[in-house]
Amino acid sequence: MSPLLSVRDLKVSFDTEDGVVAAVSGVSYDVEAGKTLGIVGESGSGKTVGTLTIMGLTRAVNTKISGEALFDGKDLLTSSEQQMRSIRGDEIAMIFQDPLSSLHPFFTIGAQLVEAIQVHRNVSKAAARDRAAELLGMVGLSDPRSRLSSYPHEFSGGMRQRVMIAMALANDPRLLIADEPTTALDVTVQAQILELIADLQRQTGTAMIIITHDLGVVAEVADEIAVMYAGRIVEQASAADLFANPQHPYTRGLLASIPRLDRDRSIGLDPIAGRPPSMISPPGGCAFHPRCPRAFDRCSEELPQLEAVAGSSNHRVACLLEPAERSRKA
Repeated sequence: MSPLLSVRDLKVSFDTEDGVVAAVSGVSYDVEAGKTLGIVGESGSGKTVGTLTIMGLTRAVNTKISGEALFDGKDLLTSSEQQMRSIRGDEIAMIFQDPLSSLHPFFTIGAQLVEAIQVHRNVSKAAARDRAAELLGMVGLSDPRSRLSSYPHEFSGGMRQRVMIAMALANDPRLLIADEPTTALDVTVQAQILELIADLQRQTGTAMIIITHDLGVVAEVADEIAVMYAGRIVEQASAADLFANPQHPYTRGLLASIPRLDRDRSIGLDPIAGRPPSMISPPGGCAFHPRCPRAFDRCSEELPQLEAVAGSSNHRVACLLEPAERSRKA
């Protein structure tokens, strides 16, 4: 079967007063119906810009976009704004990372949900309100019908995020994009939100892209993971392969910075040295080489390409280290 979404060589850059920001540099991936792709990486790696571009939300005079994003065979990048308005919120929906700024403070939760439904469905306001109450019940809010009259500031962060999930699912989208859906939440609420998203996905069969800086977040929900750094995918594999046999030093660094229950508490976390590069003037060769503990001369001169890992059909890595060296523990 063909993938529901097929992204090929996606490039996005922005002309600014300081120079050209190469936010996304040749990203390719597929998302199959009913499956979950996790896109992980530090802030500034291009995760969000890539998905916003697919949604048609980065189009501007100073933006340059190239590549292909086929959704059910239709290229989203060349679709008109009118066509994208009919797709956004209907066939493709997005959960943004800050629900407080995504919900309008002057309108009730019910009014915003009803609008999201009526824009794409020819139903009465009463029917849309019934659907809105049903959605709030689906995402675990108590007394959902009375909650329709509440304003966003009357909800906690976790409750607002549940409302955003309800709004995203209002029209039964075929693809759901969750951008850092648990960033501002405490650990307990974070686990509840992730479990809720996974349960709803199983019920509806929706495909999903989940964007995060934390590999721990996608450990249980993603079927496949793409690790991004400086606008490129540096490693891509099934979740099981990535956690069992990480190949890129950056992926290993992300994993080493996650707290683990099986680790001696007296041993501190091992953060990645340095900081992500400026995308106006990124370093030559492999962009990670200034921070990489295993970098050698070629790393600053040659840009590695995504290549298959020996013995694996779907595990790819962009690294100049020899396979034996990549697998060796630091």
